[in-house]
Amino acid sequence: MDRIQLLQGDITEMHVDAIVNAANRSLLGGGGVDGAIHRAAGSKLLEACKKLDGCETGEAKITLGYRLPARYVIHTVGPVWHGGQIGEPEQLASAYYNSLKLAKEHQLATIAFPNISTGVYAFPKRQAAEIAIKTVADFLKNDTSIEEVTFCVYDDENYEIYEQLLEL
Repeated sequence: MDRIQLLQGDITEMHVDAIVNAANRSLLGGGGVDGAIHRAAGSKLLEACKKLDGCETGEAKITLGYRLPARYVIHTVGPVWHGGQIGEPEQLASAYYNSLKLAKEHQLATIAFPNISTGVYAFPKRQAAEIAIKTVADFLKNDTSIEEVTFCVYDDENYEIYEQLLEL
């Protein structure tokens, strides 16, 4: 777990190779983290996203970071929570895994994740954090190209959950 970090703050201010955007399927901006990233990156991000033709749940696509300190934005679509019986945990794990896979393919060494699907998509926060940490830790066991993964959380509740799970 020495390559996994926890930070409470604004993901749009992170100086990493890539930040992950918890996007909707259109990739054209929205609320929460998605809206904040689009506002901070500027209009060129929207233009780049229009060319990507959306993104399916659990998949990931990449653009430049434009006005962000991060060089790239990896856009991934997490699942909307419907009780967990229609594959939501697996879809969330895929969103994290496919984001990491894309970072590796683009030779990115540092990546920051927000809390995917825990806002308006209503995924239970602790369960989402467990899936995020397990997926990232499993990926890092088999990969040495990614040097550091940061979970960048915005609020106290998520920070406490991650802190407990990571045993910091």
